[in-house]
Amino acid sequence: MSPRLDASHTQNATSTSPPEHLDPIEQIEQVGQITQIEQIEQDQQDQQDQQDDLLAGLPEIPPYDEVGPVDARALSKTLFARLESLEEGTHEYSYVRNTLVELNLALVKFAASRFRSRSEPMEDIIQVGTIGLIKAIDRFELSRGVEFPTFAMPTIIGEIKRFFRDTSWSVRVPRRLQELRLDLAKAGDELAQKLDRAPTVAELAERLELTKDEVVEGMAASNAYTASSLDAQPEEDDAEGALADRIGYEDHGIEGIEYVESLKPLIADLPPRDRKILSLRFVAGMTQSEIGDELGISQMHVSRLLSRTLVRLRKGLTVEE
Repeated sequence: MSPRLDASHTQNATSTSPPEHLDPIEQIEQVGQITQIEQIEQDQQDQQDQQDDLLAGLPEIPPYDEVGPVDARALSKTLFARLESLEEGTHEYSYVRNTLVELNLALVKFAASRFRSRSEPMEDIIQVGTIGLIKAIDRFELSRGVEFPTFAMPTIIGEIKRFFRDTSWSVRVPRRLQELRLDLAKAGDELAQKLDRAPTVAELAERLELTKDEVVEGMAASNAYTASSLDAQPEEDDAEGALADRIGYEDHGIEGIEYVESLKPLIADLPPRDRKILSLRFVAGMTQSEIGDELGISQMHVSRLLSRTLVRLRKGLTVEE
């Protein structure tokens, strides 16, 4: 044991003597409190010793934001070599793995900068790219003889692209149609430059070796990539107003057009008096008593005639259907 530790233990031992003026119970409580403090200090010293053992053999790592690309590659090689000798799930393994993540975050930020024009927040893109970095660290092997940035960058970019593919579409469509949309966009640009006009469906189908129906399906699926709000404000030079103001309303009268057109020939075949009763009842809105006074018959007679006429019309509609 070092003299420093012996001195500290000696000092602690002499300091644990409680004052003589305290009663026995208070002396026991104070001794217990001093013992707990000594145990905490000892635990902290043990943790520091474990950390020193962990860092043994590793190069000194400066603050991560001060490490350049060349130094980061050199440090990463050393850490990967140490990582291969550690057991997964241990504290030492987690420390070295987390250090590798922090040391190579610059790769994630570089990859995320390629997608800065997207609508997603940059913080979310970096977070997704970090997941790709962790996957690359877990799969990397020094024996392959490949630099870690070369190995990790495709994994990071692939994770970010997968994030956009799964979340950026307003309507979820199959992956096949998502990839077809990209192919159509690329082929459309190439043909537009070559033909000096927008390509037709047949030309796109021939270029991509697809059927016309598949091209049309892909073009329809492209509409699901973005969605416009009904309350979105129009452009300054657009006098038509918001989209919601241009959408037609539901006209319930349309539902009865078919029945009206079907009833016209049936009503034309009715006797004149029956047509008169229908007109007074359903057009003029008169009651059966008022219709009876108008035609000089009883209200009961009007009711029988009206019921007979309605049954005849209903039967005629049923036969036509």
